[in-house]
Amino acid sequence: MARLKPSPRPSAPITAKLLRTEVLAGLVVALALIPEAISFSIIAGVDPSVGLFASFTMAVTIAIVGGRPAMISAATGAIALVVAPLSREHGLGYLIAAVILGGLFQIVLGALGVARLMRFVPRSVMVGFVNALAILIFMAQVPELRDVPWPVYPLVLGGLALLVLFPKVTRAVPAPLVSIVILTALTAGAGIAVPTVGDKGALPSSLPTPGLPDVPFTLGTLTLLAPYALAFALVGLMESLMTAKLVDDMTDTHSGKTRESIGQGIANIVTGFFGGMGGCAMIGQTMINVKNGARTRISTFLAGVFLMILCIVFGPIVSDIPMAALVAVMVLVSVGTFDWHSIAPATLRRMPIGETSVMAVTVAVVVATHNLAIGVIVGSLTAMVIFARRVAHLSNVSAVRDPDGGQAVYCVTGELFFASSNDLVYRFDYAGDPGHIVIDLTGAHIWDASSVAALDAVTAKYRARGKTVEIIGLNEGSARMHGTLSGELAGSH
Repeated sequence: MARLKPSPRPSAPITAKLLRTEVLAGLVVALALIPEAISFSIIAGVDPSVGLFASFTMAVTIAIVGGRPAMISAATGAIALVVAPLSREHGLGYLIAAVILGGLFQIVLGALGVARLMRFVPRSVMVGFVNALAILIFMAQVPELRDVPWPVYPLVLGGLALLVLFPKVTRAVPAPLVSIVILTALTAGAGIAVPTVGDKGALPSSLPTPGLPDVPFTLGTLTLLAPYALAFALVGLMESLMTAKLVDDMTDTHSGKTRESIGQGIANIVTGFFGGMGGCAMIGQTMINVKNGARTRISTFLAGVFLMILCIVFGPIVSDIPMAALVAVMVLVSVGTFDWHSIAPATLRRMPIGETSVMAVTVAVVVATHNLAIGVIVGSLTAMVIFARRVAHLSNVSAVRDPDGGQAVYCVTGELFFASSNDLVYRFDYAGDPGHIVIDLTGAHIWDASSVAALDAVTAKYRARGKTVEIIGLNEGSARMHGTLSGELAGSH
């Protein structure tokens, strides 16, 4: 079992300035979390309080056990989509049980080192992930701009203007907080009728209480829950690890990915026992947090605490926040998140077509499925195929015939693996070569059984004509693989 490694400590001591930044960033995130948590509850087919409780317990727990400071975890759309069929067909109790089981799966996967798989995610997939995220954040705001009273549009434009211009005056207070306060005061004071946070659903009036899910503890229940819980665990870890890597890049800091993986599992187990719908890292809210200057666990913890305080103590005021104010914040977040340099004409001209294709495929799949995890998997597989095709062309076979005609020497260079070795058997002149053939692999490396099988096939074709084959120049790794597998793969032909 892997041990929880301590994540990097903040580089700067906790000062009054840092504390103010963390508190204000956490408050802005909490305000933005409320309507999203309610919306995700609706997607999952549960009461709004289930999503809000999940956001509270996820944020508070992950702030303590997580591996990426300043990253926000709460109820998310991706998780809501995974658990929605279970909730719809079997009820809330089964959803809660799946969250707890999913958390256990995440702990096991984290302990097994699933976080190390992140090294296989190419940069082009990461860029596509970020751009797709920005598009999804923007698309999520579009429904809030359809079939709404006309004052919504000037309110959104006014909010955007405040978000852009206020930081030029001062950065002491986050512009999103100022924009939300001003627009709320304006609509409430002037009696402007526009959609508000309260229209999304009733806010809870008390703290969540712990309890066990109302399901029969039988093998049949476990069999029913396991597929949903595994999908829950994989989607949650994928989004969380990708978000952690993104924050690492943005802040030039390193995070403990294994600790984050196990921490997500712990947070989901806690959330399940408190009646929440589970969750994972929220990229949009994390972007708000980081872009407002937050860098420590304090902002994450306070986001969860403020969320409950806002719901329970200031519920009537929070309910009056116009959705237009939050839409403006998220639109600006989407614009700031998108990697505009990646689609600049100069960049596209310099970038290899394969890299651009991988980025485009990742974006297309994410936008089509609304699932970041599926997009990353498809993008990574596409990148692997393109890489394999590219490397396969780097292998070469050149023939050198002895002047006396006694033997033929073939020099094989490059990386030999399944993609490059398939054509190897066709590069030799079996009928025209003399009685002794030397295959020189000094400039090559054997990577897999396919390459050994190809060399065996070449040898067999020569032997069928009464000729001998000598393989020379094998490096240590190639010699070990060839010695172990050669002659043992005949059944594959």
